[in-house]
Amino acid sequence: MRPDQSRSIVLRLAVILGGLILIIRLFYLQVVSDTYAQKSDRISKRIITDYPDRGLMTDRNGELIVFNADAYDLVVHLPMREKNLDTLAFCELLQINPEDYGPLLKTAKDHSFNGKGVFKKNLNAAEFARIQEGLYEFTDFEIETHADRKYAHSIAAHVLGYVAEISRRELEKDESKYYDAGEYLGKSGLEQFYEQQLRGIKGRKHYLVNNVGQIKEKVNDGKDDTEAIAGSPLEISIDAILQEYGELLMSGKTGSIVAIEPETGEILAMVSTPGYDPDEFAIKNLSQNYPRLVMDPGKPLLNRAVAAQYPPGSVFKLVMALIGLQEGVLTEETHFSCFGGFHMGSLTVRCHPHPSYPDLKYSLQTSCNAYYCNAFREILHQKKFANIEEGYNNWRGYLTRFGFGSTLGLDINQEKGGGVPTAEYFHKIHGRNQWSYVRIISLSIGQGELLLTPVQMANLAAIIANRGYFYTPHFARKIDGKSDIPKQFTEKHQTGVSPHHFATVVDAMASVVSGGTAAASRINGIEICGKTGTVQNPHGENHSMFIAFAPKDNPKIAIATVVENAGYGASWAAPISTLMIEKYINRDSTTTRPDLYRKITGTQPAGSSSGNNHSTVSHSTDSTHAAIDE
Repeated sequence: MRPDQSRSIVLRLAVILGGLILIIRLFYLQVVSDTYAQKSDRISKRIITDYPDRGLMTDRNGELIVFNADAYDLVVHLPMREKNLDTLAFCELLQINPEDYGPLLKTAKDHSFNGKGVFKKNLNAAEFARIQEGLYEFTDFEIETHADRKYAHSIAAHVLGYVAEISRRELEKDESKYYDAGEYLGKSGLEQFYEQQLRGIKGRKHYLVNNVGQIKEKVNDGKDDTEAIAGSPLEISIDAILQEYGELLMSGKTGSIVAIEPETGEILAMVSTPGYDPDEFAIKNLSQNYPRLVMDPGKPLLNRAVAAQYPPGSVFKLVMALIGLQEGVLTEETHFSCFGGFHMGSLTVRCHPHPSYPDLKYSLQTSCNAYYCNAFREILHQKKFANIEEGYNNWRGYLTRFGFGSTLGLDINQEKGGGVPTAEYFHKIHGRNQWSYVRIISLSIGQGELLLTPVQMANLAAIIANRGYFYTPHFARKIDGKSDIPKQFTEKHQTGVSPHHFATVVDAMASVVSGGTAAASRINGIEICGKTGTVQNPHGENHSMFIAFAPKDNPKIAIATVVENAGYGASWAAPISTLMIEKYINRDSTTTRPDLYRKITGTQPAGSSSGNNHSTVSHSTDSTHAAIDE
């Protein structure tokens, strides 16, 4: 074969091979791959999200609490088609400085998702009307409408929670792939816990657009469109009237109130002060208010009702009495001597003056420290236990069944579990089995390492009201009009204390209010069972505490109130609690105790107040100290 023929064949083969490669490439791009089809669709089609209305919230009586109002974002479609955008005219329409256009566009591009980014967030109604009128000239921009939250009452901000833009981290963790960048979701409270029910289902609208991005018509006559489905309404257990009243009573104070319906575990009111107006965390207001509230030294964002942890003080003596009765080391007729307190070697747990040989009922009515130091010894050092660890673990087991030492599992966030130390903790401090009740005596009167949250204290009142059981405290009553709330809120929890043991404790609690330490707070016509508590605070004045339920028979409300740095339990926490009980049971009628109302709402809580002598625990070789109740 001649050289020129060889070169001709090679050239022909190269042409054929190049043609085959081109044909295969074209076949792949046009038939196999949908890359260009997708690009064509992006150019010729636009999908607009139809955002659903977020579910409304009402209180237990049908009173509207949370509803929706339209909010508007100006978004830019990327990449921009307009190459010669009149930025001066655009900035004039938005009433922004021309030099701000570039940074705003860059931010929108940096945070873009699915071909669009937010250029300007949270336009008000006036801005929306003005911009919408001239926006047709700028086809790369459009306004998206979403729902902001509005509040019929300025109450319960910690409970309701708030809605805000999804973060990049939350977007990455979204396994459901429901959210796009720039969208909103519940960030705290009920808004967060019931996000899936409240958010609804988004709709999609498909449109054909021209080469400059203007909408021309619906794709496929709208057959591919889906309608948005509104979120489910949520009926919550809060009583709006009671909640508002509680926030009034706690105005100017630091502390919390938790009120529970014992029969169901539904939370009737949850107050934490200092607090804030829920409207301050509406989408349109959040950016300006969040930094201020975070830096507030009063910590208004902290929900003290579930996150503050306190020694329960003399309130805990109720639990001690019930454990002693169940273990058989106490009876209604059990007496222990109290000559100014409990004395064991160098240990002294002082007590205030009262008759020297109280029985069980009178020990609760007078809040005798010595009685419960002796009861603690009898509970832990029973013959059936081989060592102190066994006795302590048995005692601690009761506490965990009462819901202490771990979170209860409410349907809002921030909840803390309090603290119930383990035997291992004391082994590390004192040596394995080298300690006895004497070394941990402060636990017997609700001090030392023992910590409870206000919601755990309110739940204790509900347990006693129910004579031995509780339902996990919660806020949901109905979702989408149905009572099928999460299962964990309908399961009964038993404490392990037999119902018949509660009679003596309930009678004693009734006597505390009728003629004992809380007698000044009693309400005519309502038999209230309560227990005062005064808890030592190493950082200032003592904390005032009170738990109660009412009526004595067939209870409708259980409550716990904590007023920080306010002195004795009878001074502030007791009157606030009984006024709340009266308000709930008698509803709209005027209080029968205007003197109490004037004291609570007309003055600030005092650092100290009148009452019986204040007492402490002291030990010559130990740093354990504890305040006792009045």
